[in-house]
Amino acid sequence: MGSVNTINPKVDQTVRIYDQFYQYDTVVDANEYDVVNSYFESVFGTEQAAANFSVTLFRIAEETNTPVLTLLAEIEDMDKIKLTQTLCYYLNGLRSPTTLLGITATSTPNYWAARNILL
Repeated sequence: MGSVNTINPKVDQTVRIYDQFYQYDTVVDANEYDVVNSYFESVFGTEQAAANFSVTLFRIAEETNTPVLTLLAEIEDMDKIKLTQTLCYYLNGLRSPTTLLGITATSTPNYWAARNILL
């Protein structure tokens, strides 16, 4: 007789994460995704914010070759502001220097260099 708690080995136990805007696509363990997503739901309160931050954490883990649960352990005791600041730090390492997150002072290019840029 079957049980609800019995895992069916014939069913794939992974979650596919994809982001069309950043062209990011990966497959992760379903249990890890549930742990990460439930943590972000407890911090931010909305499902959309939790899903976005979950994808972000998995992307950071993949790019830095760090297990996602290790990253989660590092950020678990942070408040919302410190958490956002830490994720911005990691994401700025992955992004182009012209699109850094959390930078309020914009750099002014040299006049002659800016003049040569065509839009």
